[in-house]
Amino acid sequence: MRIFARVTLPLAAMNFTNQASRSVVATVGPLMAAELGLSASGLGALAAVFFASYALAQLPIGVAMDVHGARKVQTVLALVAACGFTLCALAPDTGVLAVGRFITGMGIAGALIGIMQANRQWYRPDQLAQMTGAAVFIGASGGLAATVPVQLVLPFIGWRGAFAGLAVLACCVSLWIRLSVPLRPPGFSVPPKRSLAQEVAEFGRIFAHPEFIRFMPAMALLSGLVFTYQGLWAGPWLRDVGQLPALGRSQVLLCYALGMMTGNLISGHLASLAQRRGLDAMWVPYAGLGAMLVFQAVLLCGPQGGVVLALLWFGFSFSGSCGPASYSLIAQRFAPELVGRVATAMNFSMLALVFLLQNAIGWVLDLWPRTAAGGWDPAGYGWALGATLAAEALTIGWLVLAPMIWRKG
Repeated sequence: MRIFARVTLPLAAMNFTNQASRSVVATVGPLMAAELGLSASGLGALAAVFFASYALAQLPIGVAMDVHGARKVQTVLALVAACGFTLCALAPDTGVLAVGRFITGMGIAGALIGIMQANRQWYRPDQLAQMTGAAVFIGASGGLAATVPVQLVLPFIGWRGAFAGLAVLACCVSLWIRLSVPLRPPGFSVPPKRSLAQEVAEFGRIFAHPEFIRFMPAMALLSGLVFTYQGLWAGPWLRDVGQLPALGRSQVLLCYALGMMTGNLISGHLASLAQRRGLDAMWVPYAGLGAMLVFQAVLLCGPQGGVVLALLWFGFSFSGSCGPASYSLIAQRFAPELVGRVATAMNFSMLALVFLLQNAIGWVLDLWPRTAAGGWDPAGYGWALGATLAAEALTIGWLVLAPMIWRKG
């Protein structure tokens, strides 16, 4: 517990900030769209620019984590995120708001990687998925905080006040990490220093590794769908398809965040338990993939009712929250000094997919005229969900077929 309190918990606070920054747009997005006159594609692009910077920062952050450690990197990145939040709070137009979201994405881009890199140094291999899941469980409560709590204070602080609060939080997290997290465990052997070109070249080995090629599409889509809807489109879907009022939407989004929290905790625990018993722990994300298909198919039917929607979106996010556990399992197949880069390679792939998905859903929705209430046509949401359902089925097919193709080759 002492290691968890000193090392994992402060880094989990950075992931709390990360999850809050992703989820807050789903809550305040309708207000921003109304004030700034954003279309569906415009709102999607604003959300996507956040994930674009998040993705672009992954590979350099992976190198920095492996070379300099989580404490140094996360202390600086938290302050970068604070600058981005401040710019969003003060933005006079969509252009400045987009720049603020871009800077924010860079600042919180190392949240999960910092946890994984530190945990790999401080815990045994069979503890990694469990401890990472527990840390992500805590971090995911940031997504919960950005739902009903933000919705309740929104009439008093406005969407700009929400971003200002996140700026203060990021500064506090930076100070906590700097004062609490050690540079490295006692007796940890530091790899010999190499040139930047040599460090960067390791990405080539990672991206070409058969295990990475096989698992990346399915794992990236699994996590990517959860973040795509949490970061933007769940809120509008609940308004236009679910026909829920603002408070009802925030309550369902709270259930969404709870699904992510419990999914991360339980999947990490199950994966570590499987490893301790000598079993293949990848069955945990496999089960998540299968369940995600079922929940998407049900949502495609356009169900309504607050309780029903809360259960469905809880299940959707719960099923998709096996991603961090799968990251830990895949990272263990590489040398310890490459953990940061393996995690960022996975995150880069996933976030690039989120960028495409958030934009693509906006483009699909704009193919239909706006409704009389100012929302988007439910038919557009149906087509978007159907397309992602088909894509997920294809990635499952690749998981099965890839080993057969390599054996024949």
